[in-house]
Amino acid sequence: MNLEFDVIIVGGGITGLATAYKLTLMHPNKTILVLEKEKEVAMHQTARNSGVIHSGIYYKPDSYKARNCVAGRRELVAFAKEYNIPHDICGKIIVATDPSELPHMNKVFNNGVANGVEGLELIDANRIKEIEPHCQGIAGIWVACTGIIDYADVARKYAELIEAKSGGKNKVLVNQEVIAFEKNAYSTLVITKTNRFVGKKIITSSGLQADRLAKKEGQKSDAAIVGFRGDYYDLTEKGRSKVKNLIYPVPNPEFPFLGVHFTRMIKGGVECGPNAVFVFDREGYSRTAFSFKDTTEAFGFGGTWKFFGKHWRFGLDEYRGAFSKRFFLKRLNKLLPDLQMDDIVASRCGIRAMALSPQGDMYDDFKIEKNGNALHVINSPSPAATASLAYGNEIALMATEFFNWK
Repeated sequence: MNLEFDVIIVGGGITGLATAYKLTLMHPNKTILVLEKEKEVAMHQTARNSGVIHSGIYYKPDSYKARNCVAGRRELVAFAKEYNIPHDICGKIIVATDPSELPHMNKVFNNGVANGVEGLELIDANRIKEIEPHCQGIAGIWVACTGIIDYADVARKYAELIEAKSGGKNKVLVNQEVIAFEKNAYSTLVITKTNRFVGKKIITSSGLQADRLAKKEGQKSDAAIVGFRGDYYDLTEKGRSKVKNLIYPVPNPEFPFLGVHFTRMIKGGVECGPNAVFVFDREGYSRTAFSFKDTTEAFGFGGTWKFFGKHWRFGLDEYRGAFSKRFFLKRLNKLLPDLQMDDIVASRCGIRAMALSPQGDMYDDFKIEKNGNALHVINSPSPAATASLAYGNEIALMATEFFNWK
């Protein structure tokens, strides 16, 4: 195999693979290499999210998120149809259970209208019961264009097409953890634990390791990645009868997560969750995982403490839910009052990569930084999976301009 490429992309999650796929289509004369450290692509955030095809309703109108989620969703659905990737546009409801939630519910609805989200409908308590008979709410939003999919399937298809559509000259390699970069005037030597590759240009899109890879390459970003674990419960056979598709709460505008919700999975079953708790190990998928390096880096960053200072009350509740099944159920009962302890069983978890500023603010949108011959995707937040084709296209266009490719 040729060990020199026009561009090397570090990170085989859905954003890195979508970028490589779009570059393959835009620049058939360029050679592209994707390096993934794990034994398979898409093993972290891509495969461990809730598998929802998001509509674009939540995001501030005309934001990068809003534009790319709506466009990306439509492109993703067309892509899934073209390549026979199982998916279901089943719709979801966003449910208000208290009058205090109505102003923000209406704001979310108006955002969706402004963003061009199709199939939105304000619904009353009776309509909620028609859609989800066990759900209790005073008002809600029906979002017809929301769906479900397995994003690991999508990512694997991107990887397959990167090689197939380039006649095999572009590559996606696994078990290639990047440990160093050596830069010279015209290229960069990318060193993994087992190989050395030369890239004329570099793109990093490394999710939970994004800040570290950028710094290794030489970028002095002011952002730091802090991980937040999301725990899920599965509904038992008895519990599954109480949920038809997707049920979401009205998000709390003071907290940067959507809240626990119910999601029917494309490969069977129904999940509920996730919560959001700070992790002491960025890739530790258990409640007690601990990494000295990850913990000291997180607590050594001033932005972490400032973020905690702003959200400590919510954080305590999230931790209670992480270690108390009864408390987790209490949160779920807000939407499904008749859900019982034997309706839920502890399941998997995922970890979100949250990019924080030194002031403790969450970077709510994409954050891409440039350094010499390299682009670094520092922050690739939800709805990155839904919008992966649109995000990948944006990054590919940015790279085309920045790298001065014709």
